[in-house]
Amino acid sequence: MSLSTDALHEPLKFAYWVPNVSGGLVTSDIEQRTDWGYEYNRELAVLAENNGFEYALTQVRYTASYGAAYQHESVGFSLALLLATQRLKVIAAIHPGLWHPGVLAKFIASADVISGGRAAVNVVSGWFKDEFTKLGEAWLEHDERYRRSEEFIRVLKELWTDDHAEFGGDFYRIHDFDIKPKPESSPGRPYPEIFQGGNSTAARKLAGRVSDWYFSNGKDFNGFTEQVDEVNDYAAANNHAVKFGLNGFLIARETESEAKAVLREIVEKANVEAVEGFRGAVKQAGSSTSDQKGMWADSEFSDLVQYNDGFRTQLIGTPEQIARRAIEYKRRGANLLLLGFLHYHEDVRYFGEHVLPVIRELEKDIDRSSANPEPIGSLA
Repeated sequence: MSLSTDALHEPLKFAYWVPNVSGGLVTSDIEQRTDWGYEYNRELAVLAENNGFEYALTQVRYTASYGAAYQHESVGFSLALLLATQRLKVIAAIHPGLWHPGVLAKFIASADVISGGRAAVNVVSGWFKDEFTKLGEAWLEHDERYRRSEEFIRVLKELWTDDHAEFGGDFYRIHDFDIKPKPESSPGRPYPEIFQGGNSTAARKLAGRVSDWYFSNGKDFNGFTEQVDEVNDYAAANNHAVKFGLNGFLIARETESEAKAVLREIVEKANVEAVEGFRGAVKQAGSSTSDQKGMWADSEFSDLVQYNDGFRTQLIGTPEQIARRAIEYKRRGANLLLLGFLHYHEDVRYFGEHVLPVIRELEKDIDRSSANPEPIGSLA
């Protein structure tokens, strides 16, 4: 297990999925008191930054699909949320192939200056073929999509840090290009943070070469540990450092039985047609890798009701149970938990008032213990 003592003693960070896509964060007919519109999300962003959330991740979806009939464009929506908040860092999800890195670099640089250094990007290599082909864009083979993403990230960094940017690749070529203003820079943050997800070997190697953050789909303890160790090995071989975020769907209730009852209802009321349609699309993405490590390669129907395998992280139970599980993920390398909720306004407030204080108390126990403590327990 690879985790530095410094990272272990840093407070665990929290992000939330921005519900800028209709249908909520579960593909189910259960009631979700969540709205995809701007006013709801503006209020949510302020609520979140006042309840322990440091980041928000704006989803990217370009066309109606799998229960998501409506969607706001992620980059513009992220800027709106930055303008509505004071401290929240907003991560805009983008697709290489549908954005040119020079155009995105310019947009994010302006957003970063306007927000005082709070803009970030999540580079999504792509799983939804129709979003490319129906716009007349080429759909590349799996590993080629990640090779394009690597060039995309390298171009972003070059443009954000060099007044005479140069890059020559197979997908992008930049010649003595300068963007001004440059984004905000500070110690430890020379440019806006770059996040990247994906479970495949290609995704892990990409993170180990160029990304600042690696996002994992929902995983149990062993699955997450395996990813952390492998990505860290790739990073060490490239003299690179990467931080880790983990996706999870959080259901916190006063009793464990109440929380588990909510989970059962979500799955029992799943929109079967939408889940099966999503399953068919993502299975080809996961199975297109030679070693079967791609996203959703081993996901079951119930996993896909939360479309980033969020139930697998098992952040479901009482505040105490969830807090202990969160701390165990931290011990296994998580720097950040990316959370989804059923009823966002109520659940984010409950998290800030009841779950986060327990997590912070448990972190004090870590500070008082050795650098390699025994596990303190977890939700079964």
